[in-house]
Amino acid sequence: MSTLQNKIDFAVIFRVTNANPNGDPLNGNRPRTDYSNYGEMSDVSIKRKIRDRLLERWIEAGRSDDGTMIFVQSDDRKADDAKSLRARAEAGLGKELGSDKTVELACRKWLDVRAFGQLFALKSNKKAGKKNEDGSDAEGDTGVSIGIRGPVTVQSAFSVEPIDITSLQITKSVSGEGDGAKRSSDTMGMKHRVDQGVYVFKGSMNPQLAERTGFADTDAAAIKAVLPRLFENDEAAARPAGSMEVLKVIWWQHNCKAGQYSSAKVHQTLDVAADGSYTLKPLEKLVPEEINGF
Repeated sequence: MSTLQNKIDFAVIFRVTNANPNGDPLNGNRPRTDYSNYGEMSDVSIKRKIRDRLLERWIEAGRSDDGTMIFVQSDDRKADDAKSLRARAEAGLGKELGSDKTVELACRKWLDVRAFGQLFALKSNKKAGKKNEDGSDAEGDTGVSIGIRGPVTVQSAFSVEPIDITSLQITKSVSGEGDGAKRSSDTMGMKHRVDQGVYVFKGSMNPQLAERTGFADTDAAAIKAVLPRLFENDEAAARPAGSMEVLKVIWWQHNCKAGQYSSAKVHQTLDVAADGSYTLKPLEKLVPEEINGF
């Protein structure tokens, strides 16, 4: 299977209506914003959703061992019995985990490792507390850290305009603590939502880095297929069904590995309005594909 042959840039436009797209745990789980009050959705959150959609495709395809399984699975969606990433890595790579074959085997087995990269930080299996002959602590083996740099990068999403956040104080009907004789301290709570906002995030796929991980054209096609339905099966109390919608995916495929233009120049051709409409400035010999949201 050949690796990615053409540089790819992409952008995703999506709408948020009365939902919390990405809560900030350091700010009472309010929707993330920058200092200018533009809404923000972290790249980590976006990649989590891409992984979830790819994992669903893997399950629907019959859970085959064809290299399309996902390594970083969330606890509420995982498709195996692994209780940690270490356990999943040991089950998938066996005795080769930590060896010079780790990168090759991990990239061959897991699609998200080939795409986004991964850090395998492995502790030593040797017992701690080893002493030298003079009674001092021995340096010992501190373990191994194996980093994989992926060819697919995703930027954080930002709203086109500053957003309005509505905060509601809620009252729980059932006490979470005590014997139920009186309401406990956790009876009162807060919920936050973005009333309305159009967001955009951008990304790129690098063929040179794809050669190192084995990221192929078929892998790029798999990500391309899930982007229009990024928020399907992602419902939660903070994100009710239908409150987050992909409007459009813009896909630029260059005619060479190095790319006809820089990713910055390509992304800057997209201008998105507050209502979700957009315009694209033309680039010579680079025609984007415009894909409707699911």
